[in-house]
Amino acid sequence: MLAKLIADFSGLFSISGLFTVLILTALEVVMGFDNLLYISIDARRAAPEARGFVRRGGTLISLAMSVALLFILLELVRALDQPLFTLDFSWLHTALSGHALIVLFGGWMLIRTAIREIHHMLSVGDFEKEGARSSASASVQSVLTSMTLMCLVFSFDTVVAAIAFTDNLAIMLVSVIFAGVISVLAADKVAQFLHKNRLYEVLGLFVLLLVGIMLVAEGGHIARLTIFGFVVQPIEKSTFYFVLASLVIVDVLQGRFQKKLHP
Repeated sequence: MLAKLIADFSGLFSISGLFTVLILTALEVVMGFDNLLYISIDARRAAPEARGFVRRGGTLISLAMSVALLFILLELVRALDQPLFTLDFSWLHTALSGHALIVLFGGWMLIRTAIREIHHMLSVGDFEKEGARSSASASVQSVLTSMTLMCLVFSFDTVVAAIAFTDNLAIMLVSVIFAGVISVLAADKVAQFLHKNRLYEVLGLFVLLLVGIMLVAEGGHIARLTIFGFVVQPIEKSTFYFVLASLVIVDVLQGRFQKKLHP
C-alpha cells in the first residue's frame, strides 16, 4: 500500500492529476455536506460553550475516519459486500452484508435525529427559555460518540465514491484531506447561518430526513431486500437532488414572501 502511494504521487502533479483532485474534492465536499449539517444540528445538544469544540471535534473525527477508511476499504471493500447471513421467508428475503448494515444503521440514525429535532421544534413554546433549560442536556462525550457513529457511515460513502472515481491512491488521499479541511473550516459558519436563519432549520432537518430515507433504501438494495414480493430499489441521486433543489427554492421563496407579508 505504501509503495503504491509513493508511486501514485508522480501522477498527482500532472495537469490531469490536479484537475482530478479538484473535481474529486468538490464531489467529496458536496457529498459531505449532509454530514456537516448533521454535526451542526447535533452539536446543539451540548452546552453552548462546548458547541464550537464539539463541531470542530466532529469534523476532525470525520476527516480522520475518512483517511483511515480509505486504506481499510481498499483492502476490505469486497469482503464487506459478502453476505453475512441470509433470511428467506415467504414474505421476506434478504442477504445482509457488512456494507448494507452500515448504510441501514446510518439511515436509521439520521431519520431518528431528524424526527427527534422536528418533534422538539413543534413541542417547544419558547425557544429562548427552552434553549437555556435544555442546552446542557447531553455531555460532550455522548455527542461526540453519536457523531463518530454517523461519521463512519458518511465517510464510508464518500470513500467508496473516491475509490470508484479514480484508482490513484495519492489523488484519493489528497482529495479526502482537502474536503475534510474545508468541512472543518465551514462547520462554525454553517452553525452560525442556522442560528441566524432559524426558519432554515426546518429545511435542514427535512434534508437530513430525506438523506436518511435514501440511505435506508440504498441499504435495502445492497441487502437485496424483498418484502411481500416488492424489491427495495435505491433512490436515484438525480431524483434526490431534484427534490432537494425544489425544497430549497420553495423555502427561499416562502421566506421572501413572508417578509413582504410582515415587513
